[in-house]
Amino acid sequence: MSEERYGEFVLVRRHGPGHVAELVLDRPKAMNAVSTEMARSIAGACAALGADNGVRAVVLTSTHERAFCVGADLKERNSFSDADLVRQRPVARGAYTGVLELPVPTIAAVHGFALGGGFELALSCDVIVADRTAVVGLPEVSVGVIPGGGGTQLLPRRVGAARAAELIFTARRVEAVEARELGLVDELVEEGQDREQALALGARIAVNSPVGLRAAKRALRVGHGMDLRAGLEVEDAAWRATAFSGDRAEGVAAFNEKRKPEWPGE
Repeated sequence: MSEERYGEFVLVRRHGPGHVAELVLDRPKAMNAVSTEMARSIAGACAALGADNGVRAVVLTSTHERAFCVGADLKERNSFSDADLVRQRPVARGAYTGVLELPVPTIAAVHGFALGGGFELALSCDVIVADRTAVVGLPEVSVGVIPGGGGTQLLPRRVGAARAAELIFTARRVEAVEARELGLVDELVEEGQDREQALALGARIAVNSPVGLRAAKRALRVGHGMDLRAGLEVEDAAWRATAFSGDRAEGVAAFNEKRKPEWPGE
């Protein structure tokens, strides 16, 4: 396993041959509250991972024992002038869109508190694995703002408009079992198993074609919300991007030769 640090608060670990990258939130003294510096580091790490064709899956984890991420750094925000807040906004957005726009499958490993921007980082992933200590929610209206890291758009895509409205308007926190029942998280695992299970899922994903994985994610993301006819056109374009690739040729050859494929990734 290799490691690379982005600023003080973000770490990237490469597992095995490097096809699974772990994006680690590492600001334990603040329960991973997202400061301006941390947001910039998340965006930078995501840009590097997205440009690395060797990466096939990204797992978002936390080093804090009792929290995934508690959201924006409100202590830092308390010192901001209005002008400071305006200047910080694109930096903050860059962290959330950085995760959301990763071109490979992404998995969040959630335990403890995942609140506000912390839950939005998880919502920006394709799959959320949570352990039984997880507590999730979007409490922004309780401090006078609204979810600003994608929550008002990502949550209704998961659970429907009415359920998302109830959760956002009440600002309530949802514990793990109910979160799984409502679809706020996708897999519920035993306490302390979220990272291990998320990395295992990442490894199962990463054995597949890198060209296929990126094209499938693109079709899923771009086509979501379109009418069926338009969505099928998005799918067809993504299929064409894979059909004439080296990965497709290798995959078919490996199947017929009864061996594991050695993906060229192009």
